[in-house]
Amino acid sequence: MILLRRAKEQDIPAIRAIAQITWGPTYVPLIGQQQVDYMLEKMYNDGVLQEQFLHGYIFLMAEINKKDVGFASYSLADPEQGTYKLHKLYVLPETHGKGVGKFLINEVVNKVREAGGKSLELNVNRENNAKDFYERAGFKIKETVDLDIGNGFFMNDYVMEMKLEA
Repeated sequence: MILLRRAKEQDIPAIRAIAQITWGPTYVPLIGQQQVDYMLEKMYNDGVLQEQFLHGYIFLMAEINKKDVGFASYSLADPEQGTYKLHKLYVLPETHGKGVGKFLINEVVNKVREAGGKSLELNVNRENNAKDFYERAGFKIKETVDLDIGNGFFMNDYVMEMKLEA
């Protein structure tokens, strides 16, 4: 059975561990080991994750048999428009196909709806198979972006959006 709980700062080591395990197989074939190492350090160091908790990012942890197997994080991105942003959603490779990702995305969508959100956006690498997962969940490609993240690296993404209004 998959259990979800709201993460706390004490969960940062588990979040980092899941990111370390999932990023290699997911991103090295797409962007290379150097960019993966750079991005993991930039986006998953303790200070950055603590800052995200302090600035209202909500992290959800998924566990199976008391083992953390995935996480998602989201926050309010544009209060005037009611737009929320899904920042992260990763599950351990051993749990792929077991519904963990679907459980996490559905919970994020439900929480955003409950909070009065009108849309949920995310960025996904244009070559990442997760794009198909997000499309099946109801997201549509809104735009294509190339984001300079420093050190000569770019994120070549789709911005995807799910409208939540009736």
